[in-house]
Amino acid sequence: MASVIEKTIRKAVTPAIRAVAAINRARLDPPSDNPFLTGIHTPMREEKTLTDLAVSGTIPAELDGRYVRIGPNPFDDGTRGHHWFVGDGMVHGIRLKGGKAEWYRNRYIRSHVLEEKGGPAAAPGPRRSLRDTVNTNVLGIGDTIMALVEAGSFPAALDGDLETIGYSDFGGGLTGSFTAHPHQCPLTGEFHAICYDATNPAAIRHVALDRQGKVLRETPIAVEHGPSIHDCALTENYVIILDLPVTFSMKALLAGHQFPYRWNAEYRARVGLMPRSGGDVTWVPVDPCYVFHVGNAFEDGEGRVVIDLCAYETIFDGEMPGPYGRALGLERWTVDPAAGQVERRTIDASGQEFPRPDERYFTRNYRYLWVMGLPEDGDLEFVAPMPLYRHDVLSGERVQRDFGPGRIPGEFVFVPRCPDAPEGDGWVMGYVIDRRERTSALEILDATTLQSVAVVHIPHLIPPGFHGNWIAAS
Repeated sequence: MASVIEKTIRKAVTPAIRAVAAINRARLDPPSDNPFLTGIHTPMREEKTLTDLAVSGTIPAELDGRYVRIGPNPFDDGTRGHHWFVGDGMVHGIRLKGGKAEWYRNRYIRSHVLEEKGGPAAAPGPRRSLRDTVNTNVLGIGDTIMALVEAGSFPAALDGDLETIGYSDFGGGLTGSFTAHPHQCPLTGEFHAICYDATNPAAIRHVALDRQGKVLRETPIAVEHGPSIHDCALTENYVIILDLPVTFSMKALLAGHQFPYRWNAEYRARVGLMPRSGGDVTWVPVDPCYVFHVGNAFEDGEGRVVIDLCAYETIFDGEMPGPYGRALGLERWTVDPAAGQVERRTIDASGQEFPRPDERYFTRNYRYLWVMGLPEDGDLEFVAPMPLYRHDVLSGERVQRDFGPGRIPGEFVFVPRCPDAPEGDGWVMGYVIDRRERTSALEILDATTLQSVAVVHIPHLIPPGFHGNWIAAS
């Protein structure tokens, strides 16, 4: 924990840093030149409620709930130094029930930042600071729909119509930043998260919640140089920490860039295994690379931890408004703490992102993974057609679904046919946009064949976003 003296120094120095950054920001490219503020990334200007939605195919009657995805949607025209990751949060959701699509809604997350720009009034609730933008993930924690962001604001709670009820520190138990990617153990119901914060570059925190969202414990973990840890992983006994070479950059901050994290070639890369109940972290070195998202992880019975993930050779290596880097494909990492090494094996060398398993098999040896393919040219502005893959990690089989010219998918999530259905028996769903028609659709596919089951048509373009989840009504 930071001492009183350290906090006082930070409080005194921060205004000077912001002043220098503001001066230098005026020298950066104008927002009109930013690819994440134009084209298909052009922000939506109004909140809509649509109840007369056209549907192709048949929506499975078993689906009773909401598919909700969140992403950045700047309320204004953006500013110099804008980065895709920092725009105001907006959720897009569709309510499915009884084989029908009852509504589509899009709603801003009601932050103080949004209100200061002239947007809707801020929602109540505790804040860590005035920088309270939430824009990265949305999922159910306990009985509440929670919108999440990493390294900054407390989460925001939403009601069933996706309106922001208020900000939450989980009943007072959360003392610092949270994460966009808490993972729930299907056996215990506990959520585990690895949280980082640019204001404290010397430590990250492991936060454990019970199934209702009550904080069980927070454990500080010493690090150096403020690493950006977007995701973590979970096994039966461990929380897995990916401490990789993207770190806080004071140089980028002073230059006026609003996302101050950069590739750090001097930083040692390592994987940490921390007991879920707390305790010392076992660190194992790994070759330098970066990982946004983990598909699944489990223990192999021989004291090793297996992690399936999407890796990059580098990311954020220079001044850039988005996540540019060279994708290495889907990899399997086998972490051997006794030998002190990580064996990396390529499962599929094609560039890909947003790996999602059947969440009922999270922490266990599993078989199926659904992953969004990246464009062949490596363009990470998410403006080119991309396939969806279903990987059988046991047999090596890959099933591919292409959505057609000009149609661009986002993350797809698996939904089981029923609670006790076999692994992979159900559907996957996600938004697909049509850049030519400037429309969107919620595509519901058979999870095995990736053939279309139903399409809910949305008569406008939903800008590419980050993460979505199926949140069952029950």
